[in-house]
Amino acid sequence: MDYIIIVAGGKGLRMGTEVPKQFLPIGGRPVILRTIDRFKAYDPQINVILVLPHEQHGCWQQLCRQHGFHTPCTVVEGGETRFHSVKNGLQAVPDTAQGMVGVHDGVRPFAAVEVIRRCFSTARTAQAVIPVVPVVETLRHLLPADATGQHPQKDAPFGAVPSETVARADYRLVQTPQVFSIQLLKQAYAQPYCTAFTDDASVVEAMGHEVTLVEGNRENIKLTTPFDLTVAEALIQAGW
Repeated sequence: MDYIIIVAGGKGLRMGTEVPKQFLPIGGRPVILRTIDRFKAYDPQINVILVLPHEQHGCWQQLCRQHGFHTPCTVVEGGETRFHSVKNGLQAVPDTAQGMVGVHDGVRPFAAVEVIRRCFSTARTAQAVIPVVPVVETLRHLLPADATGQHPQKDAPFGAVPSETVARADYRLVQTPQVFSIQLLKQAYAQPYCTAFTDDASVVEAMGHEVTLVEGNRENIKLTTPFDLTVAEALIQAGW
């Protein structure tokens, strides 16, 4: 039995809207519903665990009624950080469960079904899998500004900032769903929280477990800014 934990804790601040970004409509349908649709298209029997801030549970219920959405979902409360939100979601997976569990950003509604299938299929042997895409733009690495090793302020890395070009072929952009064996991910999330845990792969790697990379899809963008919504509408028009 497989599970997908969909983490949707956004508040829409960078979108400049009062409506949380996962509830915003694209092509007339809320983002979060489109995201769930993707996983149900992959496997109608997959168990969906939706992680939402407590104050958004009522909005979710209203959304389901408004759009006639009846797909069974286990809704759990989000935590202080993404790590804690995923950990809460994992608690809804029985400790005795066998199979795979994926973790996906609620505001990534364009994960290709084939990519989802690839992640789950590969994880059945590799145990820890993440989808990635090549970097297509030139990258620069911000260097320490002085002998103390202090970097320029990350919120304003412009102007005469010490930096250098790095080989983009050495890097990949990481997407979700990130898929793991259930027992491995439960063991990983039993670790104490660390600020270095930026995604689920980093939590698993902290135990010394290797992560396997598979090909993602370029359309699988994370909707964060108004520009992303414009791109999303264009993808919907193109058949996504």
